[in-house]
Amino acid sequence: QVQLVESGGGLVQPGGSLRLSCAASGSIRTISTMGWYRQTPGNQRELVATITTGGRTNYADSVKGRFTISRDNAKDTVNLQMDSLKPEDTAVYFCNANARTLGSVRFNDYWGRGTHVAVSS
Repeated sequence: QVQLVESGGGLVQPGGSLRLSCAASGSIRTISTMGWYRQTPGNQRELVATITTGGRTNYADSVKGRFTISRDNAKDTVNLQMDSLKPEDTAVYFCNANARTLGSVRFNDYWGRGTHVAVSS
């Protein structure tokens, strides 16, 4: 199995910055895409940003130019630098990894428990 642990959430004023981090551990053979998703009450989880092993990134239109995703393949970590935060960025942010475990031939999606981000004055 693969465990994902997020950190870095909290309360920030509009226009401020936060940095989320996620570390993967467990019986990992290889990780493909890693990413961040977010969810607000009553809504479906939505993509924020993803990054491939080779560093190719994809962002939701709502965060382009404000958020930056990065990863360290050697450490199995992914980060999300969030700048110019807006109240509408308030959500629970989830780390995701598409990974293959030792002894498995399939890639599966794994999720962290989430970290809360609140943007408010």
